[in-house]
Amino acid sequence: MDTQPTELVSSPIPQPIPAAPPTKKCPGLLRRWFKRLVWSIVLLLLGFHLLVFLLLAYWKGQPVHTSAFMLRHNLSTFSRVQQTWVDDSQIARVVKQAAIASEDAQFSNHDGFDWNGIEHAMRRNQRSGTIRAGGSTISQQLAKNLFLFAERSYVRKAEEAVITVMMESMWSKERILTVYLNVAEFGEGIYGIEAAAQHYYHKPASRLRAGEAASLIAMLPNPKYFQQHRNDRRLRNKTRIILRRMGSADLPPDEE
Repeated sequence: MDTQPTELVSSPIPQPIPAAPPTKKCPGLLRRWFKRLVWSIVLLLLGFHLLVFLLLAYWKGQPVHTSAFMLRHNLSTFSRVQQTWVDDSQIARVVKQAAIASEDAQFSNHDGFDWNGIEHAMRRNQRSGTIRAGGSTISQQLAKNLFLFAERSYVRKAEEAVITVMMESMWSKERILTVYLNVAEFGEGIYGIEAAAQHYYHKPASRLRAGEAASLIAMLPNPKYFQQHRNDRRLRNKTRIILRRMGSADLPPDEE
């Protein structure tokens, strides 16, 4: 039986799979995430300023019993603060004079910002290379105490400025000064002029005398140190300076 030779069928040589072209998904993904981050920050800022607006509207006629500084104290020490709200009529006139004489001589006349003081502070910061001075008015200090934090930065100063504008447009000068004196820190866990008067002099804020008022205001802005060093020479000197200036302090028109 004859056999036919079988033909060998050659299998095709496999061809290399071409490499996939590089995709552009990563840059696009990064752009999307960046846009989301920007919008998240914008929405967060808008929400924060809306909250500030609502609180300022509510506090325009209601006692203020909390602030960012008080909350920070509560969270860091797990203890409550000493603070008793008092209306404007329950704060001695000499306390208001001392606050203006010490903290913001142009308080009754400016729109929330002492531009000469800010210019002077900027020159000091440029010379030192750090943020040492802020030229803050009573309104700016109150904005910081109520809603922000103590650490100095240009971001905080920008937010402080925005809140100051809102506050000055919504509250009277009398209201700003009253709230400031009710939330200012006068020692470890001691907030407000009433708690300070009771703690240091065992009397209400309405009965403080000129020397006592000047001594309490002189504790700002370093109250925790002066709480432990009541006879410090710097505190005594500052108290004397405030006493000399109090007579010329220009109280808001509502106070006259």
